[in-house]
Amino acid sequence: MFRTVTVGIDGSRESLAAAEWAAREARLRALPLRLLNVWEMVPEPMGRAPALGEEAEAGAETVAEPGVGQVLREAADGIRLRHPGVDVGVEQLTGRASEELVKAAPEAELMVLGSRGLSGLAGFLLGSVGLHVVAHAERPVVLVRAGERAEDEHAPGPAGAPVTATPFRPVVLGVDLAHPDHTLIRFAFEAAAVRGTALRILHDWSPPPRSGLRERPGLAADLDADLGRADAAGLSDALRPWRLEYPSVEVVEESRRGKAADHLLEASLDASLVVVGRHVRRSPLGAHIGPVAHAVLHHAGVPVAVVPHD
Repeated sequence: MFRTVTVGIDGSRESLAAAEWAAREARLRALPLRLLNVWEMVPEPMGRAPALGEEAEAGAETVAEPGVGQVLREAADGIRLRHPGVDVGVEQLTGRASEELVKAAPEAELMVLGSRGLSGLAGFLLGSVGLHVVAHAERPVVLVRAGERAEDEHAPGPAGAPVTATPFRPVVLGVDLAHPDHTLIRFAFEAAAVRGTALRILHDWSPPPRSGLRERPGLAADLDADLGRADAAGLSDALRPWRLEYPSVEVVEESRRGKAADHLLEASLDASLVVVGRHVRRSPLGAHIGPVAHAVLHHAGVPVAVVPHD
């Protein structure tokens, strides 16, 4: 059993927002929280200046100072103050941040990282570390944007203002009926269950090319309606066992024509969390996150969980 919610901390605004989200998630799941900071060794001229009287050796590298750094201490103290029921642990690592975070992922229930927000349609900037961890980690990775607040995950209050006393917004899941994966679906159901909220499950479908029906729009519309009904029935069949396993979770099924990324981004506007899958690729071509996950990660305004699966 995986025992922690783990979050990468570097002192940035986005990583501190990720730590706050991770603390709330740890409380929901009744798991300890693990704060990680990775000290990357750099050439001496790029690192801290030597003390007076020291001779800098050519090519020397700085290394992490022993003990827990100030970034970790301050983050941990703040979380313990704001989340008194959460067991908070800290760990200082040395190396390349992207590699050390991937190494730490197998020990976690989920890994949480920050994502810097950009304005408007530009979306969100993951950065090389975030992209590497999402593409290579063996456990679910959640990306949290800078500025994420606890009240953003909840429905508006009576006056329309964000509050935390209202129920959570739904969890949104995008599924592929051609390759439905139990790891992905279970993660989404459990995320909805611990929040006591609905799970909104989306599947997209596209009609096959039909150039011969251009002059028969009525027939084309009938075929689309048939395809839509068949897809909706297939979605219901695939989810029936999960409804039985999680009877407390309200499930909203949506079979929609069009592009999955567009539908997920639209649904994210009223979501507390969006869950997407990543196919684990074991080939010389290396890891990737897929076009749907890539689009959602860069443009969704809410936390996004990427769940690796075969």
